[in-house]
Amino acid sequence: MTIGEVLERINTEFPEVRASKVRFLEERGLLTPARTAAGYRKYTEVDVDRLRFILALQRDQFLPLKVIKDYLDAIDAGKRPDSLPGGLRLEPRSVSQQLAQELTGHIRPMSRAELQGMSGASDDLMRTLEAYRLIWADETGRYDDHSLKVARAAVTLTGFGFEARHLRPFRIAADRELGMVEQATSGIAQNNGGVSKERVTEAAREITQACLSLHAGVVSAEIADMEE
Repeated sequence: MTIGEVLERINTEFPEVRASKVRFLEERGLLTPARTAAGYRKYTEVDVDRLRFILALQRDQFLPLKVIKDYLDAIDAGKRPDSLPGGLRLEPRSVSQQLAQELTGHIRPMSRAELQGMSGASDDLMRTLEAYRLIWADETGRYDDHSLKVARAAVTLTGFGFEARHLRPFRIAADRELGMVEQATSGIAQNNGGVSKERVTEAAREITQACLSLHAGVVSAEIADMEE
């Protein structure tokens, strides 16, 4: 298949993907299509399955490409790699309904009632999460899987006695982190003329993952000290 034919195959599931994105993944070593004698790329069904796998992990798990590449490299080498963040242990294959459910637990935007039903959030908690902009609906009034993760986490916290006012610092912390990410990626764009949107987005993913790892590491260390 040509790159145009590949896009026709995947754009129903990933309508935002363009040829530049596919070439960027090739530059980063995640895709290695065969080449004709004239140097044109030729993609196979295996390449398309692998592309769907990568795009699904980026979209639904917000994983940096380095994490995905290390995982794929281990599989390519015949190893049994550690699970991906979130406990996922998958291999490239077509992103079927089953895989979508494994990745996200939900395959379409949710109504407010569906979000409440799946998360167990009360009306009061929903109003609080929306007031602090921890969750929000799109222009059609639907919520995505990120909102589901936040709502479920908030329900768990309230079960341990957290009150609505305790949730606001999470929004403040997220805004500070986003500010750092925006500042860093802005610098990347300014210092590297003509840098692609894909490179900036990937940098944002890597910075975010590093921030989350840093936060988790510090908190985990403090909890470990409490156990001693």
